[in-house]
Amino acid sequence: MEITVNFKNIKSSDKLREYVEKKLNKVDKLFDKLSEARVVFSKEKDIRIVEINLIGSKLNVHVKETGRNMRPTIDLAVDKLKSQVKKVREKIYNHRTRRKPREELVENEIVEE
Repeated sequence: MEITVNFKNIKSSDKLREYVEKKLNKVDKLFDKLSEARVVFSKEKDIRIVEINLIGSKLNVHVKETGRNMRPTIDLAVDKLKSQVKKVREKIYNHRTRRKPREELVENEIVEE
């Protein structure tokens, strides 16, 4: 997964970049087809803002979290992201398992007539 990190109104920091990459690599294990993650760190007055966009096959998730310190805000955003990715993964899995193969459908129609 390709991770892009941008900083707005805040100095760029390698420590924050490494921290968010470490956290997002854990999310990458949850969904196989993630291709890109875009992270934006910004600051408005005393509030820190973290925005994360995950883009992949059949997946487009956006999370925005605010807080006073950057690391706890990153943790909250990643937790939200994990729950959303799990929800999408379960939705895709349940959709696949509910469908019956065409052959079974045709056999059931013939027997009922």
